[in-house]
Amino acid sequence: MRTNNRWTVSRDTLFLGTLGMGLIAWLVRRQLSGKKGDSHLERKTHSSSANPSEHGHLTQPAKRERNFVKVMQEKGRRVIFFYGSQTGTAEDYAARLAKECTKRYGVSAMTADIELYDLSYLDTVPEDCLVFFVMATYGEGEPTDNAVDFWDLIMEEAVEFSTGKEEAPLKNLHYLVFGLGNKTYEHYNSVSRTVDRRLTELGATRISERGEGDDDGSLEDDFLAWQEKMWPAFCDALGVEEGETSMGPRQLVYAVEELTSYDMDLVYLGEISEQLQNGAKLIYDAKRPYLAPISTYELFQQTNDRHCLHVNIDISGTNLSYQTGDHVAIWPTNNDTEVHRLASILGLMDKLDTVVMVKAADSASSKPYPFPVPSTYRAIFRHYLDICACPSRQTLVSLVEFGTDDQCKSFLRKLATDKDEYRKMVGDPVRNLGEVLELVAATADIDRKDRSGFFASIPFDVIVENMSRLQPRYYSISSSSKESPHVISATAVTLEYTPDSTAGRVVYGVNTNYLWRVHCTANGVDDGRVYPVYDLDGPRQTLWDGKVAKLPIHVRRSQFKLPRNPTYPVIMIGPGTGVAPFRGFVRERALQKREGKEVGPTLLFYGCRHSQEDFLYADEWPGLFNTLGENSHLITAFSRDSSEKVYVQHRLQEHGEEVWALLQQNAYIYVCGDAKNMARDVNQTFVHLAQQYGEQMEQQAHEFVKNLRTIGRYQEDVWS
Repeated sequence: MRTNNRWTVSRDTLFLGTLGMGLIAWLVRRQLSGKKGDSHLERKTHSSSANPSEHGHLTQPAKRERNFVKVMQEKGRRVIFFYGSQTGTAEDYAARLAKECTKRYGVSAMTADIELYDLSYLDTVPEDCLVFFVMATYGEGEPTDNAVDFWDLIMEEAVEFSTGKEEAPLKNLHYLVFGLGNKTYEHYNSVSRTVDRRLTELGATRISERGEGDDDGSLEDDFLAWQEKMWPAFCDALGVEEGETSMGPRQLVYAVEELTSYDMDLVYLGEISEQLQNGAKLIYDAKRPYLAPISTYELFQQTNDRHCLHVNIDISGTNLSYQTGDHVAIWPTNNDTEVHRLASILGLMDKLDTVVMVKAADSASSKPYPFPVPSTYRAIFRHYLDICACPSRQTLVSLVEFGTDDQCKSFLRKLATDKDEYRKMVGDPVRNLGEVLELVAATADIDRKDRSGFFASIPFDVIVENMSRLQPRYYSISSSSKESPHVISATAVTLEYTPDSTAGRVVYGVNTNYLWRVHCTANGVDDGRVYPVYDLDGPRQTLWDGKVAKLPIHVRRSQFKLPRNPTYPVIMIGPGTGVAPFRGFVRERALQKREGKEVGPTLLFYGCRHSQEDFLYADEWPGLFNTLGENSHLITAFSRDSSEKVYVQHRLQEHGEEVWALLQQNAYIYVCGDAKNMARDVNQTFVHLAQQYGEQMEQQAHEFVKNLRTIGRYQEDVWS
């Protein structure tokens, strides 16, 4: 940017420059309108490749058609279900809706990953077709990673669709929306609400009310309740009736074939990413995680059953980078105890190493393969399916027909249709599919030793169809990118609990206990306890060579960022592992201070149970805050060190006058940790401070805090 400089340009030069810039803009615009999304597709090919064919040979990927309307017409589909999914739940719901659409109403449908198609063709959807949007909200009201392009398109002030029409360009579009969110977050379901609003503003017609699901408690029930009103409107819009489709064989979603001929080098044994095409540039991202060398040390250990690990992840020599406040994704491995449980009752124990090809039965599917294939049953259970999650009621409905007798079918049907029974037997005790099937088998009065193969009648494609894909677990990065650009730090507490009174039954966190076993193996630790068994070597021994442990990781960007101006004060509230990103924040501000920069006051409100047991990074804080100076300090709340429990919100209220003074100096607020209780209580405390020290009425105080969020001075990185 030029400021206070005198410079001149001849008219000819100015004219030619303007003409040249206009020509370039026209060419770019023409290319984008003619091949919209090609640059995005090219970027994706760096991290994805063709799947091996049925015989294990790599095939050259055909260029994907980006015009979804053209695909629908070629495949004879009247309905398309787009999904914006971060963890796979929205994708699962879209698949379930598409299946019901065809099975119950005889209407041909397809599911579509929203990032794989050009949504500027929405204005060409025929009036007799329907478009569904199943959209999850991520973070602070943000779209999921795969929905960013669509979000950017519809949020443009003057949206340009394929036909170039400006007034009510979507007047022929009929659509439906179901959103997935969490009520503990400030921006509950804001993505689905915004998508709905923008589509309506652009002239589209929603044919039934928008659905909203709450992941904090009633997502499945919300989804089913929405369908009760949605399907009748669906029938009216398309002129169909339930039961129009003829009753025939079960409709396949996936075709499964056990292979007898294959190249073992091309069989996936748990690799997350597909094989790289010859000549393709290696780029690590969510589609191609990096197998990063790690080192770990234990921050605390409580009564031998709760451990906290500090994990250092080396990303040097890669294209990966991060910014302070980002998240690191770690891809877990299911434990073999649960792998064997599920394989046994499905009658697959003797076939775990059999090579299988799994592919979508629908040729129009935007994802022809559910995971890298060909693979083995063992690898699929270990690395690709979320076998430790509770099965949904819809999943149990699909299994009823495979019950071995009327008693088993009746029990499964009750679990699937009676939400109280489901909550008591599946939800509250957190039983996974293998455990539920064992529970059902027990109703047949069969000894445990005879339960192997009890549900061998369930086709494997049904299992693949009804189980979510194993997803990475995200951790707030606890290091500073300015101080440590090539090493990412994460902080993780092992999770295990006994949700019911069943003797000896423990539920283990999928990733945290995997990390703990990695730590124990790499550091020769033996705490004397019995844990589930994990395959720590990884696919083809790529995760452990006897000396260095590795983890598949990628980085996810976050909006949880320090102010650009370091002189602004910051107020951080983070109990437990919620302090993780604030370690990075404080270290970064201390580094800036050492570099001679002016750094504003830095307050950290930290809480844990005991000052001598679970005080995270206790040895680091004194030196860091000494560097930051007397205007910065750590304020602690140890809830179990006294008879009266004290939490961070109490300390925040005690220091209210100081906090309020900093807010008048443009201070930024950061909250990290539990969304359901802590984050709400902290929010309410700031409302009280506005009333007490700002002399505001209650409604004014709420508006004051809300405005801080709107302008980015109140940020949260919370979970439920």
